[in-house]
Amino acid sequence: MIVDVDDTLCLTQAASFALENEVLAEMGRPPMPRHVHLSTWGEPLLDAMPKRSPGLDLPRFSALHRRALERHVADGRLDLIPLENLRALDEFVRHGRAVFLLTSRTEDEVRHMLEAGHVLAERVSGIYHAGNTRFRKPDPRAFDELLAATGIPPRECVYVGDSPGDALAAGGAGIHFVGCLQSGVRKPADFDSRYVDAFIDAFSDLVGVVRQLDQFTADARPVAGERMAQETT
Repeated sequence: MIVDVDDTLCLTQAASFALENEVLAEMGRPPMPRHVHLSTWGEPLLDAMPKRSPGLDLPRFSALHRRALERHVADGRLDLIPLENLRALDEFVRHGRAVFLLTSRTEDEVRHMLEAGHVLAERVSGIYHAGNTRFRKPDPRAFDELLAATGIPPRECVYVGDSPGDALAAGGAGIHFVGCLQSGVRKPADFDSRYVDAFIDAFSDLVGVVRQLDQFTADARPVAGERMAQETT
């Protein structure tokens, strides 16, 4: 099991929008409109910010954002993982599935998730991020380090994410993909259906969908993708 972080394992778009505007205000800059944030959601933060706030001093923003992120996490305003999502991870671990996170976040943005006392510590076998991977989604090579380190064949992996880029990356790597629509930011029509095995309305629905995916072989993946997408929408 390979899991995306933002708006998949935890809902973060709205919280990130508030955090980034807080930093912009600290810099004396006008707030970004929500539609601008949504249109660039899923891009690496420092790639997206020049579009969200043209002319932004990126090094200063990055330094202030790092401190703001620490405050928001400490205050419980960001990266809260719902209990039902933790239970879903526990179900996968209980049945012998290795769970990994793969995100476009930087190491600074996931550092708190790497700490020994974090709720993910005993549930997740590894976190792959911009600091330990060479490529970013939607490039299929975003999975290279994970697949090389684990030796797990792509056809035996499932990636769950919230964006069309997540689907393109998984599909290009030969990995099953499940689209999580819980945030409401995207709809099935936003995705290339060739790369989607199923859609779920909540992360906790993933347990049942993976059970169904187990019924299909990797060789029948295109057929499975069509059938599962129909059965779960």
